[in-house]
Amino acid sequence: MTTITADLTEGAVVELRNGRHVWTADEPIELDGTDTGPNPYELLLGALGACTCITISYYCKRKGWKLHSVSAKYTYDKIHADDCAHCDDDAQGFLHNVTSEIFMDGDFDDEQRARLAQIAERCPVHKTLEAGLVFDETVTF
Repeated sequence: MTTITADLTEGAVVELRNGRHVWTADEPIELDGTDTGPNPYELLLGALGACTCITISYYCKRKGWKLHSVSAKYTYDKIHADDCAHCDDDAQGFLHNVTSEIFMDGDFDDEQRARLAQIAERCPVHKTLEAGLVFDETVTF
């Protein structure tokens, strides 16, 4: 189980803790934040990028494949279904869209490259987001 505690400290600054680490989330100045940390969507994309890089690294290590470097770039945007080339025809309204670019450098043959392209989409955070979440929320006053 993973637990994160978030406390609003001032303005839009939120202190995040997991028991071992402390980090900050904030909003940009134009959204009444102080820009002292990444915004919540940036943190989400950062988690996805970290998970992707770690998953690829672990997979290569387990297979004994020579991975020299891996990096991931994720972009989040809301797009209209009519503008989504890869969406189902029955998609409607605005959609949450994540675009990824994953860069790997290593000594790979064509079969290994094809497999790594599959593995890049199978990190645990990616699978969780793709499957959707179930929320069990309690609000206390």
